[in-house]
Amino acid sequence: MTALARLSAAEIASAVQTGAHSAVHVIERVLERVAFYDTVQSAVWISRFDPAALRAAAAAVDARIAAGEVLPLAGVPFAVKDNIDVAGLDTTAACPVFAYRPARSATVVERLVAAGAIPIGKANLDQFATGLNGTRSPYGIPRNAYNRAYISGGSSSGSAIAVAAGLVVFGLGTDTAGSGRIPAAFNHLIGFKPTRGRWSSRGLVPACRTLDCITVFTGDTADAALIDTAIAGFDAADPLSRALPDAPRPARRIGIPLAHQRPWFGDLESGHLYDRALAALDAELVEIDMTPLNEAARLLYDGPWVAERTAAIKDLLQSDAEAIHPVVRGIVERGFAYGAVETFEAMYRLADLARAAEAMWADIDMLALPTAPTCYRVAEMLAAPVALNANLGAYTNFVNLLDMAAIAVPTGVRANGTGFGVTLIGPAATDRALIAAAAKLYPAPATPPPLDLEGRMDTVKLAVVGAHLKDMPLHWQLTSRDARFVGEAKTGSAYRLYAIANSVPPKPALVHTGDGAAIALEIYELDIAAFGSFVAEVPPPLAIGTVELEDGSLVKGFVAEPRAITGAEDITALGGWRAFVAR
Repeated sequence: MTALARLSAAEIASAVQTGAHSAVHVIERVLERVAFYDTVQSAVWISRFDPAALRAAAAAVDARIAAGEVLPLAGVPFAVKDNIDVAGLDTTAACPVFAYRPARSATVVERLVAAGAIPIGKANLDQFATGLNGTRSPYGIPRNAYNRAYISGGSSSGSAIAVAAGLVVFGLGTDTAGSGRIPAAFNHLIGFKPTRGRWSSRGLVPACRTLDCITVFTGDTADAALIDTAIAGFDAADPLSRALPDAPRPARRIGIPLAHQRPWFGDLESGHLYDRALAALDAELVEIDMTPLNEAARLLYDGPWVAERTAAIKDLLQSDAEAIHPVVRGIVERGFAYGAVETFEAMYRLADLARAAEAMWADIDMLALPTAPTCYRVAEMLAAPVALNANLGAYTNFVNLLDMAAIAVPTGVRANGTGFGVTLIGPAATDRALIAAAAKLYPAPATPPPLDLEGRMDTVKLAVVGAHLKDMPLHWQLTSRDARFVGEAKTGSAYRLYAIANSVPPKPALVHTGDGAAIALEIYELDIAAFGSFVAEVPPPLAIGTVELEDGSLVKGFVAEPRAITGAEDITALGGWRAFVAR
């Protein structure tokens, strides 16, 4: 597959500006890449400019440079979420009946084009930007670029995938509840969400008009800063635009949630990756009470702000409700139930919570929260679209309501290939300080795995400690399921190993006691179906649970019920089952 080699915006612009490459050359590479990736997954885009129009746009950039213009984004290709206007293409907000052809581009697009960037097309999204998962579009479901069994995150799904797959260098998204941050985390990207009003929203189809922010997905923090420089600035045509001078902010004291306020929804791997990301921070970590932030977050969908979504599409709701995605319709119809009294009461409560949040900044410089608590399979999301979507916003929903800026940074790779990230959050106008802090605190983001181009097998890693080890009596139960040997490892030091009394063949019991030793084991990888059939054959008192390895990572593995150690021999000191068998 011909690639842009994941070059940065700065690198491409420099090459085009200096004549090392022409903008037309860059566009030819983009066309090749886009055409190939259409065969991998076709739901990334809703519409694109045709090749002739893109070549003409690139030639115009080359002509501007030849005439002496200095263009900070010369020839840089980008995607635009299809709730942001681009002249020459329909704006659909992922609803065909709603579609219209704008007379001019949104202010942010105009500013990017003025800087030499080239819009490639309109990217898919959760309809009317209502969702954090990327599955709510009649134009198809963009899937995670690194494991297509998993969600891309939303609502800015197509923009994130276009960047992750290297089709474009950056992508515009939007963010009301986390839509510009969660897809970044899942696809190993930077997701920069500016302060409300820093970037103009003229030409944006509103979700919640007073909260919406246009955002950007990039491959690194330097590009986020470059895009911000091109876009930021007061726009008199946008009644919600604000002239905000940059507020400097150190990154010495970083706020993190209290231990019991870190929901993972069963995803222990996310908890481990967050702990590891915190350990890498060169800053003082300060635990904070998330209660006021969490209460503010609940107002977004369990309060009258949902009526802002209703207001944005009320005409369509009343004239052709069936044209709206059923999950989206179920959400926005609830807005009709809120009256003025409830709205004002909620506004007063939000003001109280905002004052509590302001006080928080006296103790910390910024927050470092998980971007999302977990990542779901597409099938799981379709089966429980509202409940699981709500889980995704556990750490994001309060940010715009409380007038904060944020930048999502990739910090880890899950075993399934999807990304985990941390979001740095600061008060309004700390945008540039957050970008700088992200570059300093995480100078080497986690390296993503290869793109999923053929449909990655959904697998589980399994740790075995006894009779299933290589050359042991039950190893055939793994080989018969085509299990792949991953490697040898050891548990953390909190385990003890016992030889179960009277078991045939002899079997060990691995027990988490908190005061044990590192126990030798082997790790195998099985596909989901094979893993399920394997677990079904595990006899009591053994079971399959979660085992912590010496490096702190988590895998599935053999554990034991308390009755397993009745009459058993403690063989922990031997360090593993092989040593016991050879004794």
